[in-house]
Amino acid sequence: MSEAIHPTSPAAGSVPFLQCEGLSSGYHGRPVLQDVSFSLSEPSIYVVLGPNGAGKTTLFRTLAGILTPLRGTARIAGRSVEEPSTRDRLHFLSHVDGIPDGLRVEEALRFYATVERAGPSDVGRVMDLLEITPLRRKYFSELSAGQKKRVSIARIFLRERDLYLLDEPTANLDPKVATEIRDLILGLSREKVVLYSSHNLFEAREIGRYVIALKEGKVAVFDRISDLRSAKYSIGVRPLSGAALLPASQRKGEYFVYDLVGPEEVPKLLRELEGKGVVVREVREMGNPLEDLFR
Repeated sequence: MSEAIHPTSPAAGSVPFLQCEGLSSGYHGRPVLQDVSFSLSEPSIYVVLGPNGAGKTTLFRTLAGILTPLRGTARIAGRSVEEPSTRDRLHFLSHVDGIPDGLRVEEALRFYATVERAGPSDVGRVMDLLEITPLRRKYFSELSAGQKKRVSIARIFLRERDLYLLDEPTANLDPKVATEIRDLILGLSREKVVLYSSHNLFEAREIGRYVIALKEGKVAVFDRISDLRSAKYSIGVRPLSGAALLPASQRKGEYFVYDLVGPEEVPKLLRELEGKGVVVREVREMGNPLEDLFR
């Protein structure tokens, strides 16, 4: 286990924007998170990964001030997350939509705009931003799952905050909508700290710069995603011709899979295949280093 790693440690004398020290939290006095420590200072997307029950949602609820830590501390800009003033610096988007079915889309957003101390013009702005203006008169209960997610996400754009806690924001969305939502969140991360939980490992690798992997309530890995390496490096070769020359036992669909030491061995393998008379149409990585975090 690699605990309390600080790839974004602040300069000497400065205060990290978000810091957890020996944080334990849970429900009814029973911890789910145990002795979690990390600090964040750089605006970026930090992908929070882990199997079900690892503590991802518990972490978000604790940072949002919904759960009181059992032990340890969590601070935003030097202030405890238990202080009411810190809650004005963050948005927490739960994986549960949390909008009453009996409200129309515009009514719901106007209500949240009042809570966020935003104005009517902000409601119109976020409806245009999330492309939900045509839904403004529809009841929330009438919307599809993807439309409901768009409306839920619109809330976090009513007013800027410093910290965004996004619990599976693209779950159950079709690829086109998920890409649009990720693009909006990437825009946020240029100036804000975003914690983003996901079960989609390829999405995590695409959108995140850092990963915080939780396992059994503890920090198993905190590192730059670009620095992670799989236990093995696998590539798939899709031949244009010469498939009969390749071992059938290594075939997965249209690809023939090879386990290599690393990407530096790919040119050598391609030369060998070319020497056998195989014409290669495509080469792609078959694994994702984030998969190892779930084992």
